[in-house]
Amino acid sequence: MQVRDMNDFSQVRVKARAYFCYLFSKNIPNSIPLISPDNVVKRLLKIKGDLKECEGVYVLDANGVQITPTFLKTAQVDEDAGLIRSDRAYYYRAIKEKRCTITDPYPSLITKELTVTASQPIFDEHGDVVYVACLDMPLDEVLRIANPTAMSSTFGKVSRISYAAFSLALALISMLLFVKAMESFIDFMLHFQEISINDIFTSTILLTLSLAIFDLVKTLFSEEVLGSSDHHDTYDTHKTMVRFVGSIIIALAIESLMLVFKFAMTQPDKLIYAIYIIGGVFLLMIGLGVYIKLIGERGKL
Repeated sequence: MQVRDMNDFSQVRVKARAYFCYLFSKNIPNSIPLISPDNVVKRLLKIKGDLKECEGVYVLDANGVQITPTFLKTAQVDEDAGLIRSDRAYYYRAIKEKRCTITDPYPSLITKELTVTASQPIFDEHGDVVYVACLDMPLDEVLRIANPTAMSSTFGKVSRISYAAFSLALALISMLLFVKAMESFIDFMLHFQEISINDIFTSTILLTLSLAIFDLVKTLFSEEVLGSSDHHDTYDTHKTMVRFVGSIIIALAIESLMLVFKFAMTQPDKLIYAIYIIGGVFLLMIGLGVYIKLIGERGKL
């Protein structure tokens, strides 16, 4: 998923930049004797040969004009020579910062997939930038290099499929509970005189559990499949957890109330079991309160 890949990239951006800076410094020193585009291209092609998935390499001059063809995996695009790239981030960041930089992911003109461009300014003997060496890499390959255990790996893809399957199964369970509860409510409306308080409580519990499971599915799908993992999503995750546990507490409280009424009228000696459930609800409420307190304090840090 592109959203997940971009989130992963934001987390490994520093590592990715360090890796490309190492490649550039190892193969293209900042100041090359007898600087010429041919010398720079020769070294860029060596880097491209080491990076099997590299999309292409090219060289810009100090004004942002591409002065070489774009060298792809198995071909070169001569028409690119002469194009103005001064408005591209990989150019003006390299010129402004005067160091190796990498861009944010953007759609590649070559593959139409998300790509990242690493660029390295090259200086003359006076310390002035004369060329900017550029290298395009697919985003998924950058993630694999910078973080081999990222979700872009084979295991990550299998994990996403598994979470998607679990999300679908839980969603179906939520819908079944909702349909069953609605059937009960429709039956109540058709047979109003025969309404049982116990049946009303049962339908309420079904709806409550349906809502709680639906919230869980929403968070699970968003986090593990789509990969929404920024600060706002983390807040939503805690909010969903509070709602989920709160729904369980409500369902247990309703169940304990039903048992109190039932045992009080039919089996008073079993009221102790209803009290046990009420005690469990009380402990869950305390635990939920502590959880909310800790999350609130963590958010202030």
